[in-house]
Amino acid sequence: MTELSLSPKDPARSHADALVLATTSDDGAARLLADHLPRAVVDRLTALLPALGVKGTADEVLRIPAGDGLAADVVVLTGLGPVAAGRPGAEALRRAAGAAVRSLAGTADAVLALPATTAEEVGAVAEGALLGAYRFDRYRRTDPAPVTRVELATPLARDKAAKAAVERARVLADAVAGVRDLVNASPRDLFPQSFADEAKAAAKGTKVKVSVLDERELAAGGYGGIVGVGQGSLRPPRLVKVTYAPARAKAHYALVGKGITFDSGGLSIKPAKGMETMKMDMAGAATVLHVVLAAAALDLPVRVTGWLALAENMPSGSAQRPSDVVTMRGGKTVEVLNTDAEGRLVMADALVAACEESPDVVADIATLTGAQMVALGNQVGAVMGSEDVRGAVVAAADRTGEQFWPMPLPTELRDSLRSPVADLANMGDRFGGMLVAGLFLQEFVGETPWAHLDIAGPAYNEGSPRGYTPKGGTGMGVRTLLGLLEGAAQR
Repeated sequence: MTELSLSPKDPARSHADALVLATTSDDGAARLLADHLPRAVVDRLTALLPALGVKGTADEVLRIPAGDGLAADVVVLTGLGPVAAGRPGAEALRRAAGAAVRSLAGTADAVLALPATTAEEVGAVAEGALLGAYRFDRYRRTDPAPVTRVELATPLARDKAAKAAVERARVLADAVAGVRDLVNASPRDLFPQSFADEAKAAAKGTKVKVSVLDERELAAGGYGGIVGVGQGSLRPPRLVKVTYAPARAKAHYALVGKGITFDSGGLSIKPAKGMETMKMDMAGAATVLHVVLAAAALDLPVRVTGWLALAENMPSGSAQRPSDVVTMRGGKTVEVLNTDAEGRLVMADALVAACEESPDVVADIATLTGAQMVALGNQVGAVMGSEDVRGAVVAAADRTGEQFWPMPLPTELRDSLRSPVADLANMGDRFGGMLVAGLFLQEFVGETPWAHLDIAGPAYNEGSPRGYTPKGGTGMGVRTLLGLLEGAAQR
């Protein structure tokens, strides 16, 4: 665990293993942003930039000897990219801090002297540093530990707003780390019951209450989607309800998360390569769990009810078949045309349960469709639903540094979900598959204001680490949903 604190000390006199400074790529040339250091030090380091090939671009990190005038052992130059109007944006600071701290694994301590002169900027640096310090070491012990201590050098070290921003950053980083840990866990260890146990353990000692429906209670309650998806596994499904209910809450938000702890595709089995990352198909449920816990930790005056729809989608003699008809919570029937379109089935049941409590808003988050990646790639999520809620999600994402793109729900695609034997089918047109999946979920929310977030690509990073984002689980969506709740708290 990385310790993080604010420090009013002169960074030039800080006896640390590393002093982190920012560079920028303004006007096609690298520039050092270190006005808080002695002029002689700035001039000396600036003169080195061309010879070192420093470009100041995002994710560029370079170590050099500290040299005269600095008490630290080394200087770490971390790139911000282009800086508009002379000030870096919050996301540029997050990413630069994260890239620098990630590169300092195995280091005892570091001082971050980045250009943060407002409480918002200090909070962004703190977020990036803590997110970049993340390590998943459950199964291997050979990687160097994250940097032990990080000081943020700032003139706002004693400012109440800056301190509050850092405390929020700690809560947020803990939530993201919790999601990443669950997503990265082996499906041998994380299955519906063990996930439910993890939720109970995480909520112990907090203001959050957890209740669990097992397979018998799900069947009795008419949760045909969750039961159908989970019936092919020896490890039965669960529906976990996570509740934070403060007194005098300003609003009630319901969050629903897809929790397929492993997705083989069922009898409509995936190719072997397509299964290699399918332990991450529960990222939506992990996100919901930790957003509710974060809302409670921040004492937000918003009631939040989380629903984790947990199942393992496996092929076996007891698995559901293409052409099976299942009856969902609330009574609608669905013809299962493809058992690999299972996420929408478990989500539909949970959405009905969530809407039965008449929340003001319901938002669901899921690694739902490969079509999302085709449309938007692996760093931008999609959001569909009621125009006002969809807009609020996009605004929250913009404020918190995540990328969600608003997408439509074209009514003309709804006909492709028609079934000759049931109320609707679980598959429709292949083209626009992300939108078709959204239309399917829309059938189960009635008149409740609603948004659907598809994070199939951004939830898991198969490439190299970047900024504060590690390889593996990313925690994408935590900041946006927490920002959505914070927005509701401020109304």
